[in-house]
Formats: sequence, C-alpha cells, structure tokens
Amino acid sequence: MASPLDQFQIKPIVPIEIAGLNLAFTNSALWMTLAAAAATFFLVSAASGAKIVPGRLQSAAEVLYEFIAGMVRENVGDEGKKYFPFFFTLFMFVLFGNLAGLIPGAFTFTSHIVVTFTMALIIFLTITLIGFARHGTHFLSLFFPSGAPLATAPILIPIEVISYMSRPISLSVRLFANMTVGHIILKIFAGFVISLGAFFVIPGVVPFSVLVGIMALEFFVAALQAYIFTILACIYLHDAIHLH
Repeated sequence: MASPLDQFQIKPIVPIEIAGLNLAFTNSALWMTLAAAAATFFLVSAASGAKIVPGRLQSAAEVLYEFIAGMVRENVGDEGKKYFPFFFTLFMFVLFGNLAGLIPGAFTFTSHIVVTFTMALIIFLTITLIGFARHGTHFLSLFFPSGAPLATAPILIPIEVISYMSRPISLSVRLFANMTVGHIILKIFAGFVISLGAFFVIPGVVPFSVLVGIMALEFFVAALQAYIFTILACIYLHDAIHLH
C-alpha cells in the first residue's frame, strides 16, 4: 500500500531546464493552472448568463462576491474597496485549490509550504509597500503602540517587529498544515476501508463511515481555510492603512 505521504510528491510533467535551472512543468503547476481556470470559468459562466432573477450558478457567484466584498468592507473599511479584486482573486484561487485537492487522483498544491509561503510573502510585501507608500516613514509607528511609555520601547519594538515579520510564516503554515493533515487522515482511513473491506464487508463499514464524515469535514475545512487566509490578509491591510 502506498504511503500517505506519496500524494504530496511533486512530479515533473514537462521537463524544462534553462541554464542549469530545473523549470519543469509539474503536477503542482498543472493543478494551479486548473484551479485558476476552473475559478475563471465559473465566474465567466455565471456572469455571461446574468439575469434579473438569478439561477443557481449566478446566485453562487453573487453570494461569493458579496461575501468577500463584505469581508473587505468590514475589516479594511472604505479604503479597501480598490483592493477588492486582489482579495476576491486570492480567495477564489485558494478555495478552488483546496477543493480541487479533494478530487481522487488530484494534487493539493496548497498542501505545500513553498506554495503557501510564496502567496503569504507576496501578500506581506505588497501590504508593507502599501503602508510605506501611504504613510512614509510614519508607517514605522506601527511597531510602537501609541500611548505606551517611552521607557518600554526597547521591549515593545522588538516584540512588535518580530510579530510583524512572522506574519507570512503563520499565514502560510496555517493553510499548509491544515490541508496536509486532512489529506493524510483521509489516506489512512481509505487504507483501512480497503484492507478490512477486502476480506470482510462489515468491518469495512466502520472506517468507511468515518471516511465519509472526514470527507465532509474536509470540504468545510477547504472553504474555512480559504476564508481564514483571506480575512487575515484583510486584517493585515487594515493595520497598514490605519496603523492600529
């Protein structure tokens, strides 16, 4: 039986090497492309057939649109409206990536720390640049709470700087860990179903029932982690804009 970790192996599909660099098109890149294409197809299909009385596809797209718009409005404020396309794209990409990974035989690219950390680092650097562009050097006041005694600066400033610099790490690890652990558990229980049910049908029913429950939970976790990833990015932008 294959190891539960085999599903996370990155395998080249189209070998590409330029100047000694391995730039192969992998299964991870393939499923990133498919997730982006699926999200685009879903939204374009919903918008192209838009009606006054929406159908199910249009209703689903509108619910997602209003959900993210409300998230940005509540956590960033009116200043966040111009950043809505970024957050909506981020949410849809992570959501479809998480859901695509639940398809048998698919590859969950959000279960790789290099992918989640790259996204988190882009968010971190972009928001930091927005903060400096908006406030200049006054942005550094974010690292020293207003009203705090000046004598506490040697303690508070390092703590705030470390907390701020750890944001891309915590943001990426949270998504990576949840998706990885969930898929490992699914693989383990799937192995129980096969090994027990192959000889005795009744003993295989118990792990199969648990597997169905875990699968349903994983759909919820896939949506929840996309929400958490996006709302934390919104909160970070709020801090950069409002400096608190």
